[in-house]
Amino acid sequence: MILITGNDLTIDQVIKVAKNRVMVKLSEGAKKRIEYSREIVEKKIVSGDTIYGVNTGFGDLVNVKISRNDAKNLQMNLIRSHSSGFGKAMDEETVRAMILVRANALAKGYSGVRVEVVELLLDLLNKNIYPYIPEKGSVGSSGDLSPLAHLALVLVGEGHVINEGQIISAGKVLEEKGIKTITLEEKEGIALINGTSFMLSNLIIAIHEAKIAIEHSIISSGLSMHTLSATDRSLCKHLFEARPYEEQMLIASYLQNFIEGSNRIDKGRKEKVQDAYSLRCIPTVIGSVLQVYNYVSGIMNIELNSATDNPLVFDDIVSGCNFHGEPLAMASDFLSIAMTELGNIAERRIFRMVDKNLSQLKAFLADNPGLESGMMIPQYVAASLCNENKVLVYPSSADTIPTSANQEDHVSMGATSVRKLRQIIENVNAITAIEMMINYKAMRMYGHEGKYISIIYNKIKEKVPEIHGDIETTFIIKEFTKIIEEESLLDAIPTITFI
Repeated sequence: MILITGNDLTIDQVIKVAKNRVMVKLSEGAKKRIEYSREIVEKKIVSGDTIYGVNTGFGDLVNVKISRNDAKNLQMNLIRSHSSGFGKAMDEETVRAMILVRANALAKGYSGVRVEVVELLLDLLNKNIYPYIPEKGSVGSSGDLSPLAHLALVLVGEGHVINEGQIISAGKVLEEKGIKTITLEEKEGIALINGTSFMLSNLIIAIHEAKIAIEHSIISSGLSMHTLSATDRSLCKHLFEARPYEEQMLIASYLQNFIEGSNRIDKGRKEKVQDAYSLRCIPTVIGSVLQVYNYVSGIMNIELNSATDNPLVFDDIVSGCNFHGEPLAMASDFLSIAMTELGNIAERRIFRMVDKNLSQLKAFLADNPGLESGMMIPQYVAASLCNENKVLVYPSSADTIPTSANQEDHVSMGATSVRKLRQIIENVNAITAIEMMINYKAMRMYGHEGKYISIIYNKIKEKVPEIHGDIETTFIIKEFTKIIEEESLLDAIPTITFI
């Protein structure tokens, strides 16, 4: 059971709720803060104060006054009208993360909603209700309006959910699960949809996937150093004392430990002065990726326990810009650049392994070159994935298209940033899978000396048959991506503790 306080939710907890369906509960302290902010809203309404989104229209309609008799209808009209999206449904894990981070933001007690609203969000999680939320439609300001409106509709018994793979009306499923819907009060509609929860949930899933990708890139690059008889001179600690980036030092230290005992590395040390950049610069490049990863993780830790709607309730009710997705948009674009580079350098190592002039190995690692093409085409696949990443990596945050008749005249486009990031990471995992597959073939042909290199080879062998001759490799690549996703190799080697 994870206790939701609004102040100390972690990325790891979100992943547990999203992927493992861990139960959640609202803390008593959060309930008190929520009740206090609700009391302020109700007092302001009674006193006749003008409050954005409570007794005014939205966006460019801010100057339209709404009577108290219509105030509740205003909230319902808001979530109905804003439920406008396109594309396939977001996956269940991301939607679960989205529900959780929205509940946690409201639990801070600055949004002016009732406790029942937050508890109903948590009920959706605990009873495994999966709201239907289209993947496209948010410009990342004023928050993730479209996707969050689809979530809010479910709370009032409208909208749709996904049940056993089918998109069906929410009301029937909620009734079957014993969940009582609510009627939205003043301020609650805008509090539910005016926030960064779609961007944040996607970015949290992405950062978890990026962590796995970085870890396995370290392993695959170490295997490539072995296959290509790289010299380990580039891992010398003095290099990283002279340019003291901590992350680069850590990568070099881990690789030095991982390749220990490799006779092919010993050969490279004796015969080579230095290697090509894709081998020599592994600590520099992966270390730089890790720097970006750590930066983005810090952004998320702040956003995860922030109030992100508008207006916010303090002693007074204040309009601001906490809904704007710029921090997440820029962070996502930055991580996209880093992950694209992780794929780029891996593809260069793949290329070196299949080019006999560079590798001093059999051409394309074919058992019978000429008669067989060996690992020729997997390198093409890696190249195509790198190309796709280079197209996807264009920063969405560099764009803005005004909305709401120019009242909302600068938006973040962060929702596009995070969706592209996830596709880039998926492609990087496939590139890493190809690098691992080619190393696996090379180790069968040329040996696998060294404690940890041999452990990895044998762990892979448990799940992937040895590759002999020309065979279809599509499903072997898929098996390697599964190995990466399951993180099974990490259990067999020293923990990569710096991530």
